[in-house]
Amino acid sequence: MNATINAESHTKPYDVEVAIFGSGFGGLCMGIKLKKAGIDNFVILEKDEMFGGTWRVNHYPGAACDVPSHLYSFSFAQNAKWTRKFPPQQELWAYTQQVVKDFKLEPHIRLNTTLISADFVEHLGIWRIVTSQGSFTAKTVVAATGTLSRPSIPKLPGMENFTGKMFHSAHWEHDYDFIGKRVAVIGTGASAIQFIPEIAPKVANLDLYQRTPPWIMPRPDRKITALEHWLLHNVKPLQWLYRGLTYLKYEMRLVAFTKLPILNRFIRWSAERNIKQHIKDPVLRAKLTPDFTPGCKRILLMNTYYPTLARPNVHTVSDGIAEVRANSIVGKDGVERPVDAIIFGTGFDVQHALGTVEINGLNGKNLREVAEGGLEAYKGCTVAGFPNFFMVTGPNTGLGHNSMIYMIESGVNYILKGIQQIRTQNLCSVDIKPDVQRQYNVDVQSRFAGTVWASGCKSWYLTSSGKNNTLWPGFTWEYRHLTKAFDLANYSVVS
Repeated sequence: MNATINAESHTKPYDVEVAIFGSGFGGLCMGIKLKKAGIDNFVILEKDEMFGGTWRVNHYPGAACDVPSHLYSFSFAQNAKWTRKFPPQQELWAYTQQVVKDFKLEPHIRLNTTLISADFVEHLGIWRIVTSQGSFTAKTVVAATGTLSRPSIPKLPGMENFTGKMFHSAHWEHDYDFIGKRVAVIGTGASAIQFIPEIAPKVANLDLYQRTPPWIMPRPDRKITALEHWLLHNVKPLQWLYRGLTYLKYEMRLVAFTKLPILNRFIRWSAERNIKQHIKDPVLRAKLTPDFTPGCKRILLMNTYYPTLARPNVHTVSDGIAEVRANSIVGKDGVERPVDAIIFGTGFDVQHALGTVEINGLNGKNLREVAEGGLEAYKGCTVAGFPNFFMVTGPNTGLGHNSMIYMIESGVNYILKGIQQIRTQNLCSVDIKPDVQRQYNVDVQSRFAGTVWASGCKSWYLTSSGKNNTLWPGFTWEYRHLTKAFDLANYSVVS
């Protein structure tokens, strides 16, 4: 592998100082922060032919972010050129491309390089990494693969017998002609509610197989005016003020989820009003009204979803699927419905984001085995038994109320300080103490009691045992404070 190797490699027992897995927002942020800190001997591994993460992979029709544009960007690389209040996929990917160019990350990115395994060599304090393009060693590794990287496709009876077109929204086939087709959409997640309005006007019939209806609020989207562009570009304090006010607005949503659940009644009233405004059929309205507290599952933002479901060529099926046949789907209601194409809008497998990659720490401890039943980490960044190993957006760093970019920057700053400690003190390895990690997770889990996320619904936030190891249960500024300094005293250190 042609890694970036400088003179340091000739005096140290490793090829690169830092190996970053993934080139989405997390991986790019880590790379930028390393360069700013004067650490230039690093590589970013990307398994695909282009970098960009979630917003490169998810290019289905209508793909957009449900966090405002001016908040869903790096604080150190704000963009005054967004065309809309909520950014579409194409602009988000273009933004990552611009960031790579502005911060000169191209020489560090290794495309078409699939991570196969990473093994910690204890006596050297380094990682031996095997990829599809060769092997190399690194002092530290940073996993920034994200949680929305591995599509989740349910195993339906008879699915192997289907002879039509079948794909997941993350693997959208733009060459497929929807005109006049009979389409089945399985799932009602954030992706599905965006692409369904795009394809429904083209198809002859669309059957939406819904397991659980989501709470959906109107998305207050609009074009950014020329005057706003000029002001945000030329008056930098105004850019920071606008970003700050947007942050506070979204941060306060946590109060309704955790502190004052009574405020959730207003969210429910507003969401129910949204359904009634667009769905006049009482039977369909009942199918689309959730029976759980808003926020227990992710609240979605969309303006055209409900009007689309009211179309005469769209039918919502909520009884489940009994069997898939060669050219049809049989519902549990006993009805066989002809189908030309099946599209899965079933989200991602957040519990197995690394897939089959072998990451082995001390004494052969395997990360995938450790993660069975739900991975635990310290501050979402380090895992006991895996020295010099860090994660961006690890366990319990996800959000249900604000921008993940804020959490990414917080975690990256903590990791950077850890790498700097290893560097300046010439440490062989640092490994979070098991008892410290255990107590941290006990404290985090205790904070879910009484919140909307512990109100009883089943969601992708939870493991199969019902444990929430996805979300951060507090304000984002609390996590920022928690990751402000690298607490070396809580780690087992080998000098």
